[in-house]
Parts: sequence; structure tokens; C-alpha cells
Amino acid sequence: MNIANLLTTIRFFLVPIVGWLLYNNQNIWAIVVLVLSGLTDIFDGFFARKFNTVTSWGKLADPLADKLMQIMVLVMLFIKDKISIVIVIILILKEIFMVIGSYFLYKEDNVVVSANWYGKIATVLIYFAVVLIIFNVPYASIIMILAVAFSLFSLLMYTLNFLKLKSQTNK
Repeated sequence: MNIANLLTTIRFFLVPIVGWLLYNNQNIWAIVVLVLSGLTDIFDGFFARKFNTVTSWGKLADPLADKLMQIMVLVMLFIKDKISIVIVIILILKEIFMVIGSYFLYKEDNVVVSANWYGKIATVLIYFAVVLIIFNVPYASIIMILAVAFSLFSLLMYTLNFLKLKSQTNK
């Protein structure tokens, strides 16, 4: 196992830790672990490209680890009555839709969907909103609504890209 894949694997183990910390109101530690998770995400991509150790497993596991972390955090915020179930459902459905689309592109056309700037911005907005909500910052819900809107925009852009790629591979 290379360094990049090891860092991605570590992120999978951080998911339940963040969930447990949030559930037990260990908010500062939860944020610390979220930051650590974010750093492993940055470094796994860096190491994979720098040392030319990009793997198919890494291309699929990296975004899955990110999605699981995001879903865990959102579910815990809902359980703690800090966000609406509607937000959780919208974002989970969006992620499921994207995973299914990515799976079909990979399975049928051997195309791995890469993250784009709009997806990265949506993720940053979600985590920014999460931190604000955890610390009960006034109007944090507005940032979360903006994050959901940008996530839906991201879904639209990925869908358009998916349709474009499918039409190109079917020619």
C-alpha cells in the first residue's frame, strides 16, 4: 500500500471517531479530527501525484471517504437537532446520485470522475457551515442553505458533464 492510499484509509477510520466526538459534545476535538481528515485528503492527492502512485482504488476510495465523513457530520448535526432532516436528505441523495453516476462511468466506460472546482467549493461551504453550526454562530443556517444550493448546482454541473461524457463514449 502506498502513502496516498494509506492516508485515504486513515480517513475511513476517522469517520466514526468524528461521529462519536460530535455525539458526545466533544466539539473542539471533532473539529480537530475534521481538520486532520482534511489534511490527509490534501496530502493523499499530493503524494499520489508527486510520486506517480495514483491507483484506481485511490480514485474511488478518496471521494468515498470524503462523502462518508460529510454524511456522518450531517447526520450527527441532525441527531443533535442542529439542522433539518431536509438538508441531510438532500445532501445524501445528491451524494448517492453522484456515486451511482460515477460507478456507471467507471464500470461501462472506464472513466473516473474527478472533482471539479464547484464540487470543492460546495464541500468547503458545507464544512464551513458545519463549524459555524457546531459553535452556534448566529445565521449559520444561512451559510448551510447557501452550501446546499451550491451542492445542488454542483450536482447539476456533474450531471451535465456525465451526459456529455456518455454521449462522447456512445459515438
